[in-house]
Amino acid sequence: MTARDLVDPFGRTIRDLRISVTDRCNFRCTYCMPAEGMVWLPKSEILSFEEIERVARLFVERYGVDGIRLTGGEPTVRAHLPVLVAKLATLVVPADSASPLAGQPIDLALTTNGATLVNCVDELRDAGLGRINISLDTLDREKFERMTRRDELERVLAGIDAACAAGLSSVKINAVVERGANDDEILDLAEFGRAKGVEVRFIEFMPLDAEGHWVNDKVVSQDEIVARIAAVHPLESVPARGAAPADRWRYLDGRGTVGVIPSVTKPFCGDCDRVRLTADGQFRTCLFATTEFDLRTRLRDGSSDDVVAAEIERAVGTKWAGHQINQVNFIRPKRTMSQIGG
Repeated sequence: MTARDLVDPFGRTIRDLRISVTDRCNFRCTYCMPAEGMVWLPKSEILSFEEIERVARLFVERYGVDGIRLTGGEPTVRAHLPVLVAKLATLVVPADSASPLAGQPIDLALTTNGATLVNCVDELRDAGLGRINISLDTLDREKFERMTRRDELERVLAGIDAACAAGLSSVKINAVVERGANDDEILDLAEFGRAKGVEVRFIEFMPLDAEGHWVNDKVVSQDEIVARIAAVHPLESVPARGAAPADRWRYLDGRGTVGVIPSVTKPFCGDCDRVRLTADGQFRTCLFATTEFDLRTRLRDGSSDDVVAAEIERAVGTKWAGHQINQVNFIRPKRTMSQIGG
Protein backbone atom coordinates (compact mmCIF):
# COMPACT_ATOMS: atom_id res chain seq x y z
CA MET A 1 0.00 0.00 0.00
CA THR A 2 1.33 3.42 -0.95
CA ALA A 3 1.63 5.80 1.99
CA ARG A 4 -0.44 8.93 1.74
CA ASP A 5 -0.45 12.03 3.86
CA LEU A 6 -3.11 12.46 6.53
CA VAL A 7 -4.10 16.11 6.12
CA ASP A 8 -6.50 18.10 8.29
CA PRO A 9 -9.00 20.73 7.04
CA PHE A 10 -6.38 23.48 7.41
CA GLY A 11 -3.75 21.78 5.28
CA ARG A 12 -1.60 20.53 8.16
CA THR A 13 -0.06 17.09 7.58
CA ILE A 14 -0.16 14.78 10.60
CA ARG A 15 3.32 13.48 11.43
CA ASP A 16 3.29 13.12 15.22
CA LEU A 17 1.26 10.64 17.29
CA ARG A 18 1.18 10.97 21.08
CA ILE A 19 0.17 7.72 22.80
CA SER A 20 -0.82 7.61 26.46
CA VAL A 21 -0.12 4.15 27.87
CA THR A 22 -1.72 4.71 31.29
CA ASP A 23 -3.76 7.26 33.21
CA ARG A 24 -1.99 6.32 36.44
CA CYS A 25 0.86 8.29 37.97
CA ASN A 26 3.15 8.08 40.98
CA PHE A 27 3.01 11.89 41.38
CA ARG A 28 0.04 14.20 42.01
CA CYS A 29 1.23 17.41 40.34
CA THR A 30 -1.05 20.32 41.15
CA TYR A 31 -1.44 21.34 37.50
CA CYS A 32 -2.25 17.80 36.39
CA MET A 33 -4.49 15.98 38.86
CA PRO A 34 -6.20 16.41 42.23
CA ALA A 35 -4.47 15.27 45.44
CA GLU A 36 -7.08 12.60 46.07
CA GLY A 37 -10.15 11.09 44.46
CA MET A 38 -8.80 10.06 41.06
CA VAL A 39 -10.69 7.06 39.71
CA TRP A 40 -8.30 4.96 37.64
CA LEU A 41 -9.39 3.21 34.50
CA PRO A 42 -9.91 -0.53 34.97
CA LYS A 43 -7.36 -2.69 33.21
CA SER A 44 -9.99 -3.98 30.80
CA GLU A 45 -10.47 -0.48 29.38
CA ILE A 46 -6.76 0.17 28.80
CA LEU A 47 -5.43 -0.65 25.36
CA SER A 48 -3.15 -3.67 25.22
CA PHE A 49 0.32 -3.40 23.72
CA GLU A 50 -0.95 -5.27 20.67
CA GLU A 51 -3.80 -2.79 20.21
CA ILE A 52 -1.43 0.16 20.59
CA GLU A 53 0.96 -1.38 18.08
CA ARG A 54 -1.88 -1.90 15.60
CA VAL A 55 -2.91 1.75 15.73
CA ALA A 56 0.69 2.93 15.57
CA ARG A 57 1.40 0.71 12.56
CA LEU A 58 -1.61 2.15 10.74
CA PHE A 59 -0.41 5.69 11.33
CA VAL A 60 3.14 4.93 10.24
CA GLU A 61 2.61 2.58 7.30
CA ARG A 62 -0.58 4.07 5.89
CA TYR A 63 -0.07 7.76 6.58
CA GLY A 64 3.69 8.24 6.94
CA VAL A 65 3.57 9.40 10.54
CA ASP A 66 7.22 9.51 11.58
CA GLY A 67 7.17 10.42 15.27
CA ILE A 68 5.60 8.61 18.22
CA ARG A 69 5.85 9.83 21.80
CA LEU A 70 4.73 7.67 24.72
CA THR A 71 3.10 9.53 27.61
CA GLY A 72 0.84 8.94 30.60
CA GLY A 73 -0.06 9.56 33.37
CA GLU A 74 3.41 8.34 34.06
CA PRO A 75 4.31 5.85 31.33
CA THR A 76 6.97 4.03 33.35
CA VAL A 77 4.35 2.76 35.82
CA ARG A 78 2.90 0.66 32.99
CA ALA A 79 4.21 -2.86 33.50
CA HIS A 80 6.68 -4.18 30.92
CA LEU A 81 6.90 -0.86 29.05
CA PRO A 82 10.13 -1.88 27.22
CA VAL A 83 8.11 -4.63 25.51
CA LEU A 84 5.92 -1.97 23.89
CA VAL A 85 8.95 0.17 23.03
CA ALA A 86 10.51 -2.81 21.27
CA LYS A 87 7.34 -3.37 19.23
CA LEU A 88 7.14 0.27 18.15
CA ALA A 89 10.85 0.57 17.47
CA THR A 90 10.49 -1.85 14.55
CA LEU A 91 8.19 0.54 12.67
CA VAL A 92 9.75 2.08 9.58
CA VAL A 93 8.41 5.09 7.71
CA PRO A 94 7.46 3.96 4.18
CA ALA A 95 10.07 4.76 1.55
CA ASP A 96 7.40 6.39 -0.63
CA SER A 97 6.22 8.69 2.16
CA ALA A 98 6.65 12.46 1.88
CA SER A 99 8.11 12.42 5.40
CA PRO A 100 11.71 13.59 5.89
CA LEU A 101 12.28 10.21 7.59
CA ALA A 102 11.03 8.16 4.62
CA GLY A 103 12.66 4.75 4.65
CA GLN A 104 13.98 5.20 8.19
CA PRO A 105 12.81 4.00 11.62
CA ILE A 106 10.32 6.24 13.38
CA ASP A 107 11.46 8.84 15.91
CA LEU A 108 10.43 7.14 19.17
CA ALA A 109 10.33 9.26 22.32
CA LEU A 110 9.06 9.18 25.90
CA THR A 111 7.89 11.83 28.37
CA THR A 112 8.36 10.90 32.04
CA ASN A 113 8.62 12.41 35.50
CA GLY A 114 11.94 10.60 35.85
CA ALA A 115 11.35 9.10 39.29
CA THR A 116 11.88 5.49 38.17
CA LEU A 117 14.37 6.03 35.33
CA VAL A 118 17.33 4.73 37.30
CA ASN A 119 15.67 1.32 37.23
CA CYS A 120 14.54 1.21 33.59
CA VAL A 121 16.28 3.68 31.26
CA ASP A 122 18.92 1.22 30.05
CA GLU A 123 16.25 -1.34 29.26
CA LEU A 124 14.20 1.28 27.40
CA ARG A 125 17.26 2.31 25.39
CA ASP A 126 18.06 -1.30 24.53
CA ALA A 127 14.45 -1.77 23.39
CA GLY A 128 14.86 1.07 20.89
CA LEU A 129 13.87 4.30 22.67
CA GLY A 130 15.61 7.24 21.04
CA ARG A 131 14.68 10.37 22.95
CA ILE A 132 13.40 11.23 26.40
CA ASN A 133 11.87 14.31 28.04
CA ILE A 134 11.94 14.51 31.83
CA SER A 135 9.67 16.81 33.82
CA LEU A 136 11.40 18.99 36.43
CA ASP A 137 9.65 22.14 37.60
CA THR A 138 11.85 23.04 40.56
CA LEU A 139 15.22 22.30 42.13
CA ASP A 140 13.99 23.05 45.64
CA ARG A 141 12.99 19.98 47.64
CA GLU A 142 10.21 21.62 49.65
CA LYS A 143 8.79 23.31 46.58
CA PHE A 144 9.04 20.04 44.64
CA GLU A 145 7.02 18.25 47.28
CA ARG A 146 4.46 21.05 47.29
CA MET A 147 4.06 21.01 43.50
CA THR A 148 4.10 17.22 42.99
CA ARG A 149 2.76 16.19 46.41
CA ARG A 150 5.65 13.73 46.55
CA ASP A 151 9.12 13.97 48.15
CA GLU A 152 10.94 12.55 45.13
CA LEU A 153 13.31 15.27 43.93
CA GLU A 154 16.46 13.25 44.56
CA ARG A 155 15.12 10.30 42.58
CA VAL A 156 14.22 12.57 39.66
CA LEU A 157 17.68 14.14 39.67
CA ALA A 158 19.21 10.66 39.72
CA GLY A 159 16.93 9.73 36.84
CA ILE A 160 18.18 12.68 34.80
CA ASP A 161 21.76 11.58 35.40
CA ALA A 162 20.88 8.01 34.42
CA ALA A 163 19.22 9.20 31.20
CA CYS A 164 22.26 11.30 30.31
CA ALA A 165 24.54 8.34 30.96
CA ALA A 166 22.39 5.95 28.91
CA GLY A 167 23.52 7.42 25.60
CA LEU A 168 20.09 8.31 24.22
CA SER A 169 20.06 10.54 21.15
CA SER A 170 18.37 13.34 23.11
CA VAL A 171 17.58 14.16 26.74
CA LYS A 172 15.49 17.25 27.48
CA ILE A 173 13.98 18.69 30.64
CA ASN A 174 10.41 20.02 30.63
CA ALA A 175 9.61 22.74 33.17
CA VAL A 176 6.09 24.13 33.54
CA VAL A 177 6.36 27.70 34.79
CA GLU A 178 3.61 28.98 37.08
CA ARG A 179 3.79 32.50 38.46
CA GLY A 180 4.02 32.49 42.22
CA ALA A 181 4.96 28.84 42.32
CA ASN A 182 8.32 28.42 40.60
CA ASP A 183 8.92 31.41 38.32
CA ASP A 184 11.70 32.54 40.66
CA GLU A 185 13.71 29.50 39.47
CA ILE A 186 13.75 30.18 35.73
CA LEU A 187 17.41 31.12 35.74
CA ASP A 188 18.33 28.30 38.16
CA LEU A 189 16.67 25.71 35.91
CA ALA A 190 18.34 27.15 32.81
CA GLU A 191 21.72 26.97 34.52
CA PHE A 192 21.00 23.41 35.66
CA GLY A 193 20.47 22.47 32.02
CA ARG A 194 23.67 24.24 30.97
CA ALA A 195 25.62 22.35 33.62
CA LYS A 196 24.13 18.98 32.62
CA GLY A 197 24.46 19.61 28.90
CA VAL A 198 20.72 19.16 28.29
CA GLU A 199 18.13 21.49 26.83
CA VAL A 200 15.55 22.84 29.26
CA ARG A 201 12.18 23.55 27.68
CA PHE A 202 10.05 25.94 29.67
CA ILE A 203 6.30 25.46 29.20
CA GLU A 204 3.73 28.19 29.73
CA PHE A 205 1.15 27.21 32.36
CA MET A 206 -1.94 25.90 30.54
CA PRO A 207 -5.59 25.54 31.64
CA LEU A 208 -5.43 21.81 32.26
CA ASP A 209 -4.95 21.92 36.03
CA ALA A 210 -7.08 19.39 37.83
CA GLU A 211 -8.64 21.83 40.28
CA GLY A 212 -9.74 24.28 37.58
CA HIS A 213 -7.88 27.15 39.23
CA TRP A 214 -6.01 28.27 36.10
CA VAL A 215 -6.04 32.00 35.50
CA ASN A 216 -4.07 33.98 32.96
CA ASP A 217 -2.27 35.88 35.70
CA LYS A 218 -0.37 32.68 36.54
CA VAL A 219 1.09 32.47 33.05
CA VAL A 220 4.71 33.58 32.69
CA SER A 221 5.08 34.49 29.03
CA GLN A 222 7.75 33.30 26.65
CA ASP A 223 9.06 36.85 26.31
CA GLU A 224 9.50 37.16 30.07
CA ILE A 225 11.17 33.75 30.39
CA VAL A 226 13.66 34.50 27.62
CA ALA A 227 14.38 37.97 28.95
CA ARG A 228 15.20 36.67 32.41
CA ILE A 229 17.67 34.13 31.02
CA ALA A 230 19.19 36.44 28.42
CA ALA A 231 19.89 39.09 31.05
CA VAL A 232 22.51 36.74 32.51
CA HIS A 233 23.32 34.42 29.61
CA PRO A 234 22.94 36.18 26.23
CA LEU A 235 20.93 34.27 23.65
CA GLU A 236 20.32 34.19 19.92
CA SER A 237 17.28 32.72 18.25
CA VAL A 238 17.55 29.37 16.51
CA PRO A 239 15.79 29.17 13.10
CA ALA A 240 12.04 28.52 12.95
CA ARG A 241 10.74 25.42 14.70
CA GLY A 242 8.42 24.24 11.92
CA ALA A 243 5.89 21.88 13.50
CA ALA A 244 7.92 21.43 16.71
CA PRO A 245 6.18 22.98 19.74
CA ALA A 246 9.19 24.80 21.18
CA ASP A 247 10.85 28.02 20.08
CA ARG A 248 14.56 27.65 20.75
CA TRP A 249 17.52 29.89 21.54
CA ARG A 250 21.27 29.26 21.51
CA TYR A 251 23.56 30.49 24.28
CA LEU A 252 26.09 32.87 22.77
CA ASP A 253 28.87 31.31 24.85
CA GLY A 254 28.26 28.01 23.07
CA ARG A 255 26.93 26.15 26.10
CA GLY A 256 23.85 24.61 24.54
CA THR A 257 20.29 25.69 23.87
CA VAL A 258 17.08 26.50 25.72
CA GLY A 259 13.48 26.29 24.53
CA VAL A 260 10.06 27.68 25.39
CA ILE A 261 6.67 26.19 24.50
CA PRO A 262 4.43 29.30 24.35
CA SER A 263 1.09 27.49 24.28
CA VAL A 264 -0.82 30.46 25.69
CA THR A 265 0.87 33.68 24.57
CA LYS A 266 2.10 32.56 21.14
CA PRO A 267 0.15 29.45 20.15
CA PHE A 268 1.73 27.25 17.50
CA CYS A 269 -1.58 25.75 16.38
CA GLY A 270 -1.06 26.89 12.78
CA ASP A 271 1.82 24.42 12.40
CA CYS A 272 0.45 21.64 14.62
CA ASP A 273 1.06 18.16 13.22
CA ARG A 274 0.02 16.19 16.35
CA VAL A 275 -2.82 13.89 17.25
CA ARG A 276 -3.35 11.85 20.42
CA LEU A 277 -4.48 8.42 21.55
CA THR A 278 -5.58 8.12 25.19
CA ALA A 279 -4.83 5.09 27.34
CA ASP A 280 -8.41 3.90 26.91
CA GLY A 281 -8.31 4.14 23.13
CA GLN A 282 -9.98 7.49 22.53
CA PHE A 283 -8.58 9.49 19.62
CA ARG A 284 -8.14 13.24 20.07
CA THR A 285 -7.03 15.79 17.49
CA CYS A 286 -5.89 18.36 20.07
CA LEU A 287 -4.79 18.45 23.70
CA PHE A 288 -7.74 20.79 24.30
CA ALA A 289 -10.25 18.93 22.12
CA THR A 290 -13.77 18.57 23.50
CA THR A 291 -14.61 15.63 21.22
CA GLU A 292 -13.09 12.16 21.25
CA PHE A 293 -13.38 9.33 18.73
CA ASP A 294 -13.66 5.77 20.03
CA LEU A 295 -11.00 3.61 18.40
CA ARG A 296 -11.04 1.00 21.16
CA THR A 297 -14.43 -0.32 20.11
CA ARG A 298 -13.24 -0.61 16.50
CA LEU A 299 -10.11 -2.44 17.64
CA ARG A 300 -12.13 -4.96 19.64
CA ASP A 301 -15.21 -5.61 17.52
CA GLY A 302 -13.44 -7.28 14.63
CA SER A 303 -13.29 -4.18 12.46
CA SER A 304 -10.72 -4.24 9.66
CA ASP A 305 -7.79 -1.84 9.44
CA ASP A 306 -9.71 -0.01 6.72
CA VAL A 307 -12.58 0.64 9.14
CA VAL A 308 -10.22 1.84 11.87
CA ALA A 309 -8.44 4.06 9.33
CA ALA A 310 -11.74 5.51 8.17
CA GLU A 311 -12.54 6.56 11.74
CA ILE A 312 -9.10 8.14 12.08
CA GLU A 313 -9.64 10.08 8.86
CA ARG A 314 -13.10 11.18 10.01
CA ALA A 315 -11.61 12.47 13.24
CA VAL A 316 -8.74 14.33 11.56
CA GLY A 317 -11.35 15.92 9.33
CA THR A 318 -12.68 17.71 12.43
CA LYS A 319 -9.34 19.07 13.67
CA TRP A 320 -9.82 22.71 14.48
CA ALA A 321 -7.64 25.70 13.69
CA GLY A 322 -6.57 26.30 17.28
CA HIS A 323 -7.34 25.83 20.96
CA GLN A 324 -8.86 29.30 21.62
CA ILE A 325 -7.31 29.75 25.08
CA ASN A 326 -8.12 33.24 26.41
CA GLN A 327 -11.04 33.61 23.99
CA VAL A 328 -14.61 33.83 25.23
CA ASN A 329 -15.59 30.59 23.49
CA PHE A 330 -12.78 28.52 25.05
CA ILE A 331 -14.07 25.35 26.73
CA ARG A 332 -11.88 23.52 29.22
CA PRO A 333 -11.49 19.80 28.41
CA LYS A 334 -13.47 17.51 30.70
CA ARG A 335 -10.47 15.30 31.34
CA THR A 336 -7.31 16.22 33.27
CA MET A 337 -3.87 16.19 31.69
CA SER A 338 -3.11 12.80 33.24
CA GLN A 339 -6.18 11.32 31.57
CA ILE A 340 -5.49 12.88 28.17
CA GLY A 341 -1.77 12.26 27.90
CA GLY A 342 0.84 15.02 27.73
